[in-house]
Amino acid sequence: MTAVATAQGVAPPRPRAGLRTPAIFVGLAVALVVLVVVSAGSGQLSIPPDQVVGAFTRAWNDAVRAIGLGFLSVPPGAAVEHVNGEATLWLIRMPRLLMAVLVGATLATAGVVMQGVFRNPLAEPGVIGISSGAAVGASASIVFGLTFLGPLTLPVLAFVGGLAATVIVYASARADGRTEVVTLVLTGIAVNAVGGAAIALFTYLGSTQQREQIVFWQLGSLNGTRWDDLAVVAPLAVIGITVCLFLAGDLDLLSLGERQAEHLGVRVERLRVAAIVVIALLTCAAVAFCGIIGFVGLVVPHLMRMALGPGHRLLLPASALGGAVLLVVADLLARTAIAGSELPIGMLTALIGGPFFFWLLRRTRRRSGGWG
Repeated sequence: MTAVATAQGVAPPRPRAGLRTPAIFVGLAVALVVLVVVSAGSGQLSIPPDQVVGAFTRAWNDAVRAIGLGFLSVPPGAAVEHVNGEATLWLIRMPRLLMAVLVGATLATAGVVMQGVFRNPLAEPGVIGISSGAAVGASASIVFGLTFLGPLTLPVLAFVGGLAATVIVYASARADGRTEVVTLVLTGIAVNAVGGAAIALFTYLGSTQQREQIVFWQLGSLNGTRWDDLAVVAPLAVIGITVCLFLAGDLDLLSLGERQAEHLGVRVERLRVAAIVVIALLTCAAVAFCGIIGFVGLVVPHLMRMALGPGHRLLLPASALGGAVLLVVADLLARTAIAGSELPIGMLTALIGGPFFFWLLRRTRRRSGGWG
């Protein structure tokens, strides 16, 4: 047995590296569950954690009995004492919390795939203009007062705007049956610039109230999330993340280089097209209902890569969990940091992600001279 001598005697051996990966996944899962319970009980109407857990267990029991699996029931916990507690929990807080989990997971997963397919650690979904396109669609809906789909009009137009931006960028970057990565990024920058100009125009044309709504939407918010919104986002998120998991092996081979990946059987162009489609799907689904939430797709993949290494089979699910944890924390801070008001969640993720990214840049430069 290998040991390290110390002044006090013999230090215990370090734990095996193989235990690190399950410990990280278990830690992320436990953190997510605890944060959901704490966040569900936090706000202007405080609900103790034991009562939140009791409400969850009763909902679970009702669900398993409804489908004939009553043997899976668990002992009921404490009842929610406040007369409006159950309504607040299930009609306001739970849709919002579940949306935070889904949006955090989708943005982080999209960031991993983006960095893998571009082979660039600075890549994130906003690079190819998806967020800007969605913001243009949302701004048009606000300024022109469009309501042809009722409450879904703004999210649908934001979704369409994000997809339109993706199509423009991809069509411009494709030549001779191949997609040029450099052209894709440069076109994305141009689309972002045009989108910014269009948003500025809509802001100029709108009324004071419409301007405030446009600005607030761009800052990102989970306020007002409904179960109907989750019914739209959840299938898109599940499908998109599942497809990303199937791309993990090819993304690992692509990290060796395009030519090497092709020699190993990877159809690089088909992989790139599939990746761009799934990135657009995930990002548009998140942005359409919550506005622009930055840095999640950039910071979380780097954190998970530092902890688990570059293998996408572990990196993708870990990033999904990490993104969910980060956004639940940000949403909790947004609701509780200032009594009686709510901070934009996109602003908080930028405040968290910006300093971290500066630290990451300095750390990388110190260790290896930068990303080169």
